[in-house]
Amino acid sequence: AFVALHGAALRASRVPARYWESLCRKLRGEVFDAGDYFGIMQVEEVDEEEEGDEEMEEELKKKPNPGNEPCFKVIVTNENGLQASNPNSIFLIDHAWTYRVEHARQQLLHVPGLLHRMTNLMGIDFHGEIPDEGSIEQVLQEMWKYNQTYQLSQGTAEEKVPVWYIMDEFGSRIQHSDQPSFATAPLFYMPQQIAYTVLWPLRDLETGDEVTRDYAYGETDRLIRKCVLLPWVPNEMLNVNCFTPEPSDEHYQAILAENKEKLPMAINPPVYDKDKIFKVFTDIQQVLNNLTHPRFVFTDNEGEADILYNFSHFKDYRKLSEERPEVMLNQFPCENLLTVKDCLASISRRAGGPDGPRWLPRTFNLQTELPQFISYFQQRDRRGEDNHWICKPWNLARSLDTHITNSLNNIIRHRESSPKVVCKYIENPVLFHREDVGMVKFDIRYVVLLRSIKPLELYVYDVFWLRFSNRAFSLDDLDDYEKHFTVMNYAPGVTLKQVHCEEFIPLFEKQYPEYPWTMVQANIFKAFAELFQVASAKPAPLGICDYPSSRAIYAIDLMLKWDTSRDGKRIMQPQILEVNFNPDCDRACKYHPTFFNDVFSTLFLGETDGCHVTCIV
Repeated sequence: AFVALHGAALRASRVPARYWESLCRKLRGEVFDAGDYFGIMQVEEVDEEEEGDEEMEEELKKKPNPGNEPCFKVIVTNENGLQASNPNSIFLIDHAWTYRVEHARQQLLHVPGLLHRMTNLMGIDFHGEIPDEGSIEQVLQEMWKYNQTYQLSQGTAEEKVPVWYIMDEFGSRIQHSDQPSFATAPLFYMPQQIAYTVLWPLRDLETGDEVTRDYAYGETDRLIRKCVLLPWVPNEMLNVNCFTPEPSDEHYQAILAENKEKLPMAINPPVYDKDKIFKVFTDIQQVLNNLTHPRFVFTDNEGEADILYNFSHFKDYRKLSEERPEVMLNQFPCENLLTVKDCLASISRRAGGPDGPRWLPRTFNLQTELPQFISYFQQRDRRGEDNHWICKPWNLARSLDTHITNSLNNIIRHRESSPKVVCKYIENPVLFHREDVGMVKFDIRYVVLLRSIKPLELYVYDVFWLRFSNRAFSLDDLDDYEKHFTVMNYAPGVTLKQVHCEEFIPLFEKQYPEYPWTMVQANIFKAFAELFQVASAKPAPLGICDYPSSRAIYAIDLMLKWDTSRDGKRIMQPQILEVNFNPDCDRACKYHPTFFNDVFSTLFLGETDGCHVTCIV
């Protein structure tokens, strides 16, 4: 029964099967017997003048936590040593603190005894009874040397956000080695719904031998190992070229294969009678409730539909192109090149120099461009430039698992939880004055309509949407969601400030009289045009596929930042943050009842007269 529940996890973590029975028994009985085999030893720093032994000095220099904090190691204390072949040689390590990053500060403030235990474990001075900001700040910095992570494979998007944990004093004192004597892995024990770390030996050990583990376990590439170990073994990466060329063609082929998308056959663009009434098959409630245009009727029969307007991603374009080439649909093959953040960054590089286009924040893919990122970070650091970055998962919406930081260790460690990109955080955003709170961040959402790739035909809906932060902006309190983020409509109990674009424009122009909105918007549209030009510049899967029956609607979120033009003028530079597939059009329908009539007329009929759209390409 135990193996049925946990076998897959144990195999994935390469826990040898000879230990499983003993592990099952220890978990069921909550047996923590590591104390019978191991001890924690404090290592004193030796004063260099007194110590003539050069080898000893070399050893000390290699210590993972140099400086004045005490250094600990874990050693085997059992007089018989420890045999790897003994089926009982597997041990449980308890977790002292388990949390999600966005809750860390609050928990250190409010959970009794937590700050005390963490400062002790991390060797930080803290003598007070009452949590103070300074100690909390230090723990939030230092914890990235102690953090481990796992995520749950089931549940809602919120429940799948990575969980971080710090092992108890015993587990946290186990030092790094490139030739480790032990391995560890987290294990979620289903019956109790508790996560433990399991520890097992990789070879036989004698009394006095040190217990070590590989902090970069599983990583074989020498340069990447050096990068991953940076939080414990400081290193300069300045000699790594931080230029990030566009990935190879094979990279895009691999993405196509991973998405299980089958590209369509070439077809002739379908021609329809000019008064044809189209049957629409859709599972999107907003469309069913709001599409009232006389040229479209709904059908429940997918087989007789002229238009498939699906909420979920369509995969088998090949079959559709062979069997029903005249059926139109609301998606393009390979559109994930726009909607997934790492792809968006790599295709955008076609439109700019080594730093990418001016309309996209400098972005690195932490899975494939870690050395380049570290080099870039360290170079900026050396030049005294702002080094705030924002870590985002490749493919989660609503700012989930998204973190702002200026700590390199923090960013390097975030790579272990889920695939992420790191983007330069906009440190000088154009702000908007809110009478109730002061100067706040805001972002703008435009809805764009892509009618064709070859030739490129792109429209933008004439109404845009605004989202505001709830607190005045400043480059501190990086974990204060309401100061740094604008997505408020999903957070319970948080006010959502709404300003219609028609109200916004005169307010904006009053605050920034030298920047008429028509000029700002012209720059925004220019960025959109460039983005779609580079996204369609290469054949699929290196670009969006030019399938003549495809149409699509995307929402583009952007901010404005202060920049300097080539002739030294202060300008508002649009910064594209993300492109969303099948966006939530609730607000659009509520305030503009003809929204879907305009969208369908533009996309499927090619008729824009009387529609609230502007052609940008």
